[in-house]
Order: sequence, then structure tokens, then C-alpha cells
Amino acid sequence: MVDVKKIALFVGGVVFGSAGFKILSSKDAKKVYTQTTAAVLRMKDCTMETVNKVQEQAGDILADAKAINEARAAEAEQEVIEDTAETAEGEKAE
Repeated sequence: MVDVKKIALFVGGVVFGSAGFKILSSKDAKKVYTQTTAAVLRMKDCTMETVNKVQEQAGDILADAKAINEARAAEAEQEVIEDTAETAEGEKAE
């Protein structure tokens, strides 16, 4: 005995698949694909603009941080020179 339910499901799947191919290849579907692709490209452009802004700001932050560290290093070096000068004066006084 042949299982009618399985055969009906198979035939229904084939019919649905054939209709699906026709729907997916229709002019209206092509318009939807085109509009969707255009929207994705606009989103990509917007995202890339944001990424570029973040990269520029990160570069500015890095440059500022390096300047701060160089200033601190110069101050620390100046303090060492002053301490050395004070120690040398103290030794001469004794």
C-alpha cells in the first residue's frame, strides 16, 4: 500500500518549489532585491563614515596622550636635575 500522505506532501513541495522559483524571479521580486541592495549600500556608507570619524578621534586621543606623557617625562627629568643640584650644593656646604 502506498502512503498517500507522503506522495501528497512530495507533490505539494514540488508545486510550491516551482511557484517559488517563478515568484523569486519575477520583476517585482527584482525591484525588491534592488531596493534592498541599495539600502544595504547606504547603510554601509553611513557605517564607514562613522568608523572613519572614530578612527580620526582615536588618532587625536593617541597624539594628546603622547604629548601628556612627554610633558610628564620632561617634568620628572627637571625634578631629577633640581634634586641633583640641591644635593651637590649640600655637599659643598659641608
